[in-house]
Amino acid sequence: MDSIKVKTVVNGVAYERQVEPRRMLGDFLRHDLNLTGTHYGCEHGVCGACTVLLDGRTARACLTLAVQVDGHTLTTVEGLAAADGTLNELQNAFRECHALQCGFCTPGMLMTLTELLNETNDPSEAEIREAITGNLCRCTGYQPIVAAALLAAKRLRHAGSGVPETQSHSAE
Repeated sequence: MDSIKVKTVVNGVAYERQVEPRRMLGDFLRHDLNLTGTHYGCEHGVCGACTVLLDGRTARACLTLAVQVDGHTLTTVEGLAAADGTLNELQNAFRECHALQCGFCTPGMLMTLTELLNETNDPSEAEIREAITGNLCRCTGYQPIVAAALLAAKRLRHAGSGVPETQSHSAE
């Protein structure tokens, strides 16, 4: 099968790769770009573990073909922290509120909540719960995740900024 050239920007870094037409975005990220923070869970788009931001909007990496991101910008969980490893407000709130246990759902939760906090700086608990309905967590009972999102939103409002969608990282 012939490969197709894909040009995309992931976490502020431009990439150009030849990919098979049927290669899933999750495989492209994990195996071609060595960005292993995006997790595969159900591989049917149900669990949300593979959620990334595609041009600022959530997308399931298990349902998106790599060729579909040609010319687009992606943010993965690796792009949330600063290049020096400094966590953003949402990541800090997750840590402080114990919003993760096994951590498997965490990348998808962070990406989903990043989109929400980029859209609204004062989400209600109900809005947060609605936003994460497509993300399954078997460990936390969701309450610490909701608390973390509320804490991050409060801190971001007081700081007068949104959650950084993408951090610039050194070029490949």
